[in-house]
Amino acid sequence: MITDVNINLSRWPFRRLPHDETAKLVGKLERAGITQAWACSFDGLLHHDISALNQRLADDCNQLGKGILVPFGCINPTLTGWQKDLAQCKRKHQMPGIRLFPNYHDYKLDDRLFADLLAQAEQEEMIVQIALKMEDERTQHPRLRVPAVDMKPLPELLEKHPKIRIVILNGMKTLRGDLLAELVEAGNVYFDISMQESVGGIEKMLKLIPLERVLFGSHFPFFYLESSLLKLKESNLGRFREEAIRYKNAAGLLKT
Repeated sequence: MITDVNINLSRWPFRRLPHDETAKLVGKLERAGITQAWACSFDGLLHHDISALNQRLADDCNQLGKGILVPFGCINPTLTGWQKDLAQCKRKHQMPGIRLFPNYHDYKLDDRLFADLLAQAEQEEMIVQIALKMEDERTQHPRLRVPAVDMKPLPELLEKHPKIRIVILNGMKTLRGDLLAELVEAGNVYFDISMQESVGGIEKMLKLIPLERVLFGSHFPFFYLESSLLKLKESNLGRFREEAIRYKNAAGLLKT
């Protein structure tokens, strides 16, 4: 059993990717042994009609997901009506969480609108995923340079929202030192392995982050799915720790 908390549907805006059609993506997940995948949409980066985007996401997951795909809606708090979009994710589409792209949507984590979003998500008892980045800055289109999300304001903000569950995606190449330690201490903050690099990378990650906060995430299809699967195999984790990262931590997060 493997739960992948970092899957993307639809098309990457700047080039075609292998498996960027939902049916093909699900087939790949099945063959790789992925039993559950938390999916958002690449459309969330640049599209403005968030309600329609989330409807397409829900439809794709329901009609093509084969019981594997779990939709996580996109929310852009800089757009009018985001509160309704968030409520629809929970009540209409039965989504357990949302995924945010603050750097693409041009807001900071110390902006009031982000605090308002966290408050509503906490009230709705939804998981909040924050994509720290989507690609290496060196490969970005010259007309769309997007820096990584500045996570420094998050620990202080989480003191006001102790019940919120945060999952930081694509963050382990960027988060370091005191900031990482503060995020670990801040509350219910979880981290995926998608950008954890180097030999024995997960073992190194576990020296900084408690086991129960580490989640399997691949950032597929932008990254090769096999890359994250290999991280599990080449790290000396043992059965207990590997099962926790593969699916048990994610299962516990959904039930919280």
